[in-house]
Amino acid sequence: MYKRVLLKLSGEALGTPGDSRSISPSSLTYIAKEIAKGLRKGTRLAIVIGGGNIWRGARDGHGMIDRVTSDNMGMLATIINAMALQSALEHEGVSTRVQTSIEISSLAEPFIRRRAMRHLEKERVVIFAGGTGNPYFTTDTAAALRAAEINADIIFKATQVDGVYTGDPKKDPKAKLIKDITYMSAISKGLKFMDASALTMCMENHIPILVFNLHTAGNIRRALAGEKVGTRIKQD
Repeated sequence: MYKRVLLKLSGEALGTPGDSRSISPSSLTYIAKEIAKGLRKGTRLAIVIGGGNIWRGARDGHGMIDRVTSDNMGMLATIINAMALQSALEHEGVSTRVQTSIEISSLAEPFIRRRAMRHLEKERVVIFAGGTGNPYFTTDTAAALRAAEINADIIFKATQVDGVYTGDPKKDPKAKLIKDITYMSAISKGLKFMDASALTMCMENHIPILVFNLHTAGNIRRALAGEKVGTRIKQD
């Protein structure tokens, strides 16, 4: 059973299957309930959430908004999602704090590592919003960075599929699920479940990654309990 975990959620997970560009109350409730059911005494959980359901950085800028501005807009989108998730978790009785890499003190705490560690020791869930606080970095990289800073045992990347595949299972019917793979193999094969800079940071800091399907009920609980789900990425 893991003691300290960083859970990475995509912004699209807050939407609905037909409309990922939204915040769905039913999706929020489902995620909050799954997290609440999985938590147990002694578990320290931090969360990094994306903002792609609201704004997808350079892609949504269509060349009219410069990359830095567009990425800053994306980081603000993650704060909106973090606030929504905090409310949903607290509705389920889970004590939660939001910390942001961009100072916005009237809405959330600034990211201060010692304060975050203190919240975790008190078994509060901490949601890290605002990405890394810098443009040109994804929320995957933010997850790897925060996991290293809080000395996480593992990163859980909750996705829309059952783990890491040899190809896109939605497009390639021959794509096969990979149960275990090393960081270097994942990078060399160009697998797209996480960007290369995030994978490299995890490799350098010896943080394993577990990729699993968020939409399979009970997967967060199983993963927190150390049961075998999804794909594990680790050292040789």
